[in-house]
Amino acid sequence: MDEQNGHGPQLTELRARLADGLVRARLNQTVLARRAGLGRTTVSEALSPQKPVPSAETVAALARALQLPVEELLALQRAVVREAGTVTPEGPGRPIGEWSPHDLEVHRAGPGPAASGSGMSAERAWPAYVPRAHDRVLDQAVRDTMAGRSRIMVLVGASSTGKTRACWEAAQPLADQGWRLWHPFDPTRAQAALDQLHRVGPRTVVWLNEAQHYLGDRAVGEQIAAAVHHLLVSRQRGPVLVLGTLWPEYASQYTALPTPTEPDLHSRVRELLAGHLLAVPDAFDAQALTAAKALAEGGDPLLADALTRAKIDGRITQDLAGAPELLNRYQHASPAAKAVLQAAMDARRLGVGLHLPQAFLTDAATDYLSQSDYDQLTDDWAEQAYAELDKPVHGKQAPLRHTTPRPLRRPPAPASAATTGAEAVRGPQFRLADYLEQHGRTSRRHLCPPASFWHAALTHLAHPDDLNRVADEAEERLRLQWAHHLRHQAAAHGSPVALALLAVLRAEAGDLDGAEALARQAADLGDTHALHQLAMMREKAGDPDGAEALLRQAADHGDTDALHQLAVIREEAGDPDGAEALLRQAADHGDTDALHQLAVIREKAGDPDGAEALLRQAADHGDTDALHQLAVIREEAGDPDGAEALLRQAADHGDTDALHQLAVIREKAGDPDDAEALVQQAADHGDTDALHQLAVTRELAGDRNGAEALLRQAADHGDTDALHQLAEMREEAGDRDGAEALIQQAADHGDTIALHQLAVTRELAGDRNGAEALARKTVIYGDAIALCRLSVMRESAGDRASAEILARQAADHGDTDALRQLAVMREEVGGRDSAEALSQQAADHGDTLALSQLSVMREEAGDRASAEILARQAADHGDTDVLRRLAEMREAAGDRANATTLARQAADYGGASVEYEHAAWASMLRARWPHGMDPDGTPTPLWQPTVDIPHSPLTPSNGSSP
Repeated sequence: MDEQNGHGPQLTELRARLADGLVRARLNQTVLARRAGLGRTTVSEALSPQKPVPSAETVAALARALQLPVEELLALQRAVVREAGTVTPEGPGRPIGEWSPHDLEVHRAGPGPAASGSGMSAERAWPAYVPRAHDRVLDQAVRDTMAGRSRIMVLVGASSTGKTRACWEAAQPLADQGWRLWHPFDPTRAQAALDQLHRVGPRTVVWLNEAQHYLGDRAVGEQIAAAVHHLLVSRQRGPVLVLGTLWPEYASQYTALPTPTEPDLHSRVRELLAGHLLAVPDAFDAQALTAAKALAEGGDPLLADALTRAKIDGRITQDLAGAPELLNRYQHASPAAKAVLQAAMDARRLGVGLHLPQAFLTDAATDYLSQSDYDQLTDDWAEQAYAELDKPVHGKQAPLRHTTPRPLRRPPAPASAATTGAEAVRGPQFRLADYLEQHGRTSRRHLCPPASFWHAALTHLAHPDDLNRVADEAEERLRLQWAHHLRHQAAAHGSPVALALLAVLRAEAGDLDGAEALARQAADLGDTHALHQLAMMREKAGDPDGAEALLRQAADHGDTDALHQLAVIREEAGDPDGAEALLRQAADHGDTDALHQLAVIREKAGDPDGAEALLRQAADHGDTDALHQLAVIREEAGDPDGAEALLRQAADHGDTDALHQLAVIREKAGDPDDAEALVQQAADHGDTDALHQLAVTRELAGDRNGAEALLRQAADHGDTDALHQLAEMREEAGDRDGAEALIQQAADHGDTIALHQLAVTRELAGDRNGAEALARKTVIYGDAIALCRLSVMRESAGDRASAEILARQAADHGDTDALRQLAVMREEVGGRDSAEALSQQAADHGDTLALSQLSVMREEAGDRASAEILARQAADHGDTDVLRRLAEMREAAGDRANATTLARQAADYGGASVEYEHAAWASMLRARWPHGMDPDGTPTPLWQPTVDIPHSPLTPSNGSSP
């Protein structure tokens, strides 16, 4: 077989059957990609004889979309893979041994390499690696992957704490096993991940260093999280190891639950990260320092040098990365250079991208200077400042280094298409050192940037995402006038998000015509959300015709949801024929939900045959839910054989729910062997629920052995719930050792809930050592909940010392719940100093809730000074809500002056956003700053909002101006 061109007979047959199915379905590849949930390129490569073997996941998705027998095509795909000389395409990445750690963004350490006699640069020296507590958890994750189980671990810690080096060291054992490593990077990190995650194959390390660039991307972060989750749970694509790093503020942002009125922007990211975050401490503990000292004495010059400066505070990794010298350079920079650095720090913390335009930084820096320093500026001050900041520290990083962003390589867009803004940036660009960026995020968090910053952003930033983010930050600081103009500038640079938001604001101000013009511009750029919102506003205002016209425009842009809404309007207006016509249009666009709705309309109209015909159409388009509905109709009509036939069709399309239902039918019909075969098929497809259901049926029927056998099958497929049930059965039968062995198996598969329960049981029985041993077992799997529970139990029992030890151990492994609970318990019994110390420890691990709780408790107790100190500490760690609460409490107590001070501080921190449930807060802000704040915190004078979007060559023109 020709590996390059894939011309083996079985691969030829596989592609021929897919191509024939495409012809019979009368689809093009674009429509097929949408129905299969795949990328257009993936579909093209799967059908091309010049491309590698498509993955099993791709084949299954295409087969379902084309109504081809899934198992037959998967068998063909597996045969191709097994065929002599054939290998499955390995997907993105390359062997781990071919990577340099520096290519993977591991911070350089030590002075730069000296040139060799050949003129080539030697590789920079590395310090020896000192394993710490988090490395043991990482090592366990690697062992799990070697055993065939996919894992994800995301290390959370401040800049230069050794997160990326820890990931690199953890991956090395996999290099000897032939694993690959993939670092999504080009054209952008997020786009590379989104485009290629579906191609990742078994035995691959997915490298998501600085995971905020992937998971935090506003446009595709949630899609990337979903794709990573799908990769981790796919049996055919595993094992894989996903390694990521995050700064604490990003981890807190992604894992925080939204308020009831906030959109949930990170729901999939939060689910992905749950239980998989691993804290990396800022400093070496005593054990690690001892190990580092031994290595230094053994001849490691880099560790020996770092220990001369950092052995007291333990911040060894930061010293190796040059952090102290970077900080020293910042603190002792010339006034102009420091002003440029502060502008860069503020730009990054307020959401501007990594590459900062020099023109922006230069203009932004002026108001950071004192009047005296400003008066002394020379004509070449900027040139001198950049030259000063571009000098590297000990041959490592520079505080602010010149950088050249990679060009975006995309097919040419139509002449009328808007440019993203990235291409519009001209002139030199600079990147701030990571350590200084994080230092700025913490040390400058309480400061609002000066006016020159906002003016420079408005004048020089060109990327619409940058402009939108800075506008958001201005709004959250109540700098409403700047937010307004920045939002308009984002719209001028082709931001559909900004256009949609401005459209709604224009409508709320009564300018419906202007709002519609903006909404149409947003729709032209692919965002029909504003048209929907305006339509709903028209509908509520009693203008159904206007609402329908707007939804029609959205539908003309390919938005089938708009057709659905139009159909509802027609149905409610007594026009079922019109509703049906609209739904048929949606169905013609490949929307099978529309066929479902049409079937409901037909059923209500007394036309069951018509309803069934429509559901059949949906089934013909690969929608197995329709086959389910048809099966129910058949069953209710007294045709069980017809129902079973339909469910078998759904099962042939890979629908495991249909296999469940068929198993129930066969079991009821007295055919347990066939029922078991069906649930085994479901399990082979990764769905073990059917085995559970059948086990329950057998148990209720008195067949305990049969039930246990089914649960054992489920457990063999990695279903840990089945192991739980088996353990309970063993416990009930008096086999305690057998129960514990099963629970250990569940833990070995990553499920630690059973170990939690067993640890608590041992603690209650007085077996403290046994309880701690089990709790520490859960930590090996990245789960510290059991340690938290034991800590609180020890505190309640009066054993404070043991409680604190366990709480700190839990926090070191990413779970601060025990520290927070202990702090509140200590405060309630008068242990104020201890409560404060525990709260600060929790905050140092990224959890500010304890500080907030203590602040409110102190305020209620009349200790205002202490309440404010704690509130500012919480705000310094990113939690500004407590400042709002204190301001409201002072306002209610009649202390207007202090309420104003606290409200202003909250705004400067970025905590002035108004939630619907905070009416008192909104009222306070409106009373003091009715038109917003100026950058210096004074009330903004009355200003006139801009009506027109500023002219920009980046905004697509439709011949009209709003």
